[in-house]
Amino acid sequence: MRVMIMAAGKGTRLRPLTDLVPKPMAPIVNRPALHHILRLLSRHGLREVIINLHHLPEAVTSYVGDGSWLGMEISYSREPELLGTAGGVKNNESFLGGDTFLVMSGDSLTDIDLTGLVAAHRRNGSIATLAVKEVVDPSLYGVVVLDDDNRVVGFQEKPTLEEARSRLCNCGIYVLEPEIFEYIPGGRFDDFGSRLFPDLLSAGVPFHAEPIGAYWSDVGNLGEYVRGNFDALLGKVDVEMPGKEVRPGIWIGESVQMADTARLEPPLAIGRDCVIGEGAVLEGPTVIGNGSVLGAHSHVFRAVVLPHSEVPAASVVVDGVVGHKLAPTGREA
Repeated sequence: MRVMIMAAGKGTRLRPLTDLVPKPMAPIVNRPALHHILRLLSRHGLREVIINLHHLPEAVTSYVGDGSWLGMEISYSREPELLGTAGGVKNNESFLGGDTFLVMSGDSLTDIDLTGLVAAHRRNGSIATLAVKEVVDPSLYGVVVLDDDNRVVGFQEKPTLEEARSRLCNCGIYVLEPEIFEYIPGGRFDDFGSRLFPDLLSAGVPFHAEPIGAYWSDVGNLGEYVRGNFDALLGKVDVEMPGKEVRPGIWIGESVQMADTARLEPPLAIGRDCVIGEGAVLEGPTVIGNGSVLGAHSHVFRAVVLPHSEVPAASVVVDGVVGHKLAPTGREA
């Protein structure tokens, strides 16, 4: 089965991070979100992938390359003008159109059972199956309404809790049949959520959704970005942690200079080539990006320090994101 990863968006809700790096390359525990997605696909035997690109495309291509280091075959589709989710998929019909295929958002953090999702789609026998996740506050999402057979019967865009007919949000993960291309016009902007799926519903074309129990976050804003990093540290989402676990809940990368007087309280992920000064205190959940420097007697608590950043000596960082600039996080298999 072939896969398309949607990675062309500008990620405006994650600014200012996305002014310097595309959203799929924002680091989650010192590896890009896209890295975690590719590893998830590989674990489920999905290795033929195309990625659409628009915003800062070289950040993706220089990191991922042809995918051979992951045992994958990865190609790219560049969009000089954004085509939207459905339009971007239509643009790659020649790659995707021969059989059932998977479309996945490039900026989500998830450990969804993709094999189970595909199996549910085959049982449904319809043109599309959407992965959906129950959320506490539906007012933050577009929600999907299902009947007892998980057939989609309605949509609501960010309803209040009182008005919500459902608390199932669209995860941006779809299993699709090639027939879907008949409903997507070529050469123009088009969107799954706002146009295609509602039009299928209006036309009486049956399609389904599959509720998932796995972890999912769209890492859509700075708050969710920080929470995603913390959830990975706390083991709430199954991702591969870079570095070596030197103590329970403390992962440290290669070539770290650590002062003997530094105090570490888990959970922590410290990237490679970091310098941790005398008397520095790191309290988790905290992520220290590759190549960062923590000055003497600095104190970092519940924070994400972005790659190649500096926390000055004797300073305190609590509940936030610290960054000087974002540099490539480096490739670690």
